[in-house]
Amino acid sequence: MSETSTHSQPKEQKKQRSFPERLSFGAAIFIVGFLIFLILYQWRVQEDEPPLLSITVEREIRQFGSQFYVPFTVYNIGGQTAKSVQVLGELKIEDENIQQGGEQQIDFLSGGEKASGAFIFTHNPEDGTLIIRVASYKLP
Repeated sequence: MSETSTHSQPKEQKKQRSFPERLSFGAAIFIVGFLIFLILYQWRVQEDEPPLLSITVEREIRQFGSQFYVPFTVYNIGGQTAKSVQVLGELKIEDENIQQGGEQQIDFLSGGEKASGAFIFTHNPEDGTLIIRVASYKLP
C-alpha cells in the first residue's frame, strides 16, 4: 500500500485592499464621525436654551366675502421644544370693543422649527389695531 501524500492547502491569505478601497473607507469613517460630532455638539449647546418664540404677521391680508384672513408664522429659535403653543389674535377698532380673532393651538414646535396659521376676522384689520401674540407654551 502506498501512502498518498496530501498536500495541505495553504491558509487563506488575507486579501489586500486596494488604495481606492482604503481611501473610500477612511472617508466614510471620517464623515460618519463628523456627523456624530455635529449631532452631539448641537445637542449639548442647545440643550440648556429654553424655547424662544417669535411671531411674524404676513402683510398680505386676504378677503373672502365678509371675512378677513390674517396669516402668521411662529418660529422657535430656542433650543428646547415647546408644547401646546397658544397664539392669540385680537382686533381693536376705535369706538368698538375688542374683537377676538380667536386662539390657535400649535401642538409641538421643536427648536428651529416653524408653524403657520391664520386668524379670521369679520372686520378689516387695516381699520384698527391688530394684535397677534404668543400667549403661552408648555415644556414637554
